[in-house]
Amino acid sequence: MVNINDLKISSQDFAPNGRMDDRHAQDRENLPPTLVIEGVPEGTVELAVICHDPDAPLPRGFTHWLLYGIPADTSEIGPGADEAYRSGITDFGEAGYGGPRPPAGHGEHHYYFWVYALSRPVEGTPSRAEFLDRYADAIIEQNRVKGVYQR
Repeated sequence: MVNINDLKISSQDFAPNGRMDDRHAQDRENLPPTLVIEGVPEGTVELAVICHDPDAPLPRGFTHWLLYGIPADTSEIGPGADEAYRSGITDFGEAGYGGPRPPAGHGEHHYYFWVYALSRPVEGTPSRAEFLDRYADAIIEQNRVKGVYQR
């Protein structure tokens, strides 16, 4: 059973369930928001971050960011993270952060920034589905902060 008590995730750039600024949008400055990580559980050897939009009009939503190889003692992730850690290929087809870009008029989309505390390191740069399949047994704890964006 996954512990959901200790790991806390917040952002300096938006309140929980708050609107993300245009500078984070993929077709604007495309700057990743700063995530603050607290309460990493004992036994964590690595952290992973995945940003996912379940509201995208696609069968499995849309993955905007995959970061692996983050040391367990990391307390902040933001601009520069793609250079500091291993970035996976997003659903934009590119490595690195790809911010919100919902279809115009599609309404508010929810962007979940998940942080995973893992008992073993991630090999390579798996897709979101591959990560969840291969590393589900290594997740000590997970938590997320959610921002919203619309055009």
